[in-house]
Amino acid sequence: MGEAFAGRTVGKKAMLWGILAQSIPDIDFVAAFWSDTIGNLFAHRGFTHSILFAVIVTPVIAGLAHHWHRPHNISFRRWFLFIGAVILMHIFLDAFNNYGVGWFEPFSSIRISFNSIYVADFFFSIAPIIALVFLIVLNRQNPKRRWIWQVGLVIPFFYLAYGVANRKYISREVHRIFAAKNLTFKRLLITPAPLQSWLWFVAADVDSGYYIGYRSVFDRSPGNDFHYVPKNLSLADSVKDEIAMRKIMQFSQDWYTLEKHADTILINDLRFGQVIGWQDPKESFVFYFYLQPEIDNTLVVQRGRVAKWDRQSFRSLLSRIKGN
Repeated sequence: MGEAFAGRTVGKKAMLWGILAQSIPDIDFVAAFWSDTIGNLFAHRGFTHSILFAVIVTPVIAGLAHHWHRPHNISFRRWFLFIGAVILMHIFLDAFNNYGVGWFEPFSSIRISFNSIYVADFFFSIAPIIALVFLIVLNRQNPKRRWIWQVGLVIPFFYLAYGVANRKYISREVHRIFAAKNLTFKRLLITPAPLQSWLWFVAADVDSGYYIGYRSVFDRSPGNDFHYVPKNLSLADSVKDEIAMRKIMQFSQDWYTLEKHADTILINDLRFGQVIGWQDPKESFVFYFYLQPEIDNTLVVQRGRVAKWDRQSFRSLLSRIKGN
């Protein structure tokens, strides 16, 4: 976006302004230095990913850029529109994975999440990465630069649209499968399995529990791989740290189960799927929070993300993507 905006005027430095603007919302990481784990969960992609934050920060960065590159023929208004577009693009794209984004902070705690792309998807990132490398290497006056930045911007959005279409297809298939089994559900959670956009984790809310499983866009079987997981809400009565429990329930957007683990209770956030669940349907969930103060929950989001990953689990992921 920086090259598209001002590559001909300020050269490769335009990309640096794009990088700066794009990175600004992620300054929320500093909250980890003084917040506890739960506070950090809510700070991440909270106010710094809000529309209000974009409105506040955009004129500051635009003013710096406008002053830094004098003399030039770029108006402050153009700098403002460019920086604002980059920041808004960041918070817009973040809403397409499952963590949730606080667009309306601090006026509303509602988190927006479209669950259409995994947080790290190679197929989404490869085109802009290659384009960036070429833009760094090629001479500023090279006529191919315009074609390269166009490719780097357009391809990811085609892939994003493809992911949205895949999710809608999975939704139709799940509705068809449950209707054929005369099963009804209140809500449906559909989110991509790691690294791609063809295999999806599905959770159907049926009051006292969920039917969960994985579904590929290439599946041809009627869908017998869903199994029931109870919510175990009765375990809430034995939780001592009720405040922490309520906060994690809120963070999970009410997609949670309670589980007895040894002598403590933990809460699972279903939105992050299961640890290699495509290989073993009985695997634990990626996100689990111990509801006992003395147990460390620092890496709650990361500790299960790549747990048990090895060559065999990766092969099983590829096999499951191909369909059954």
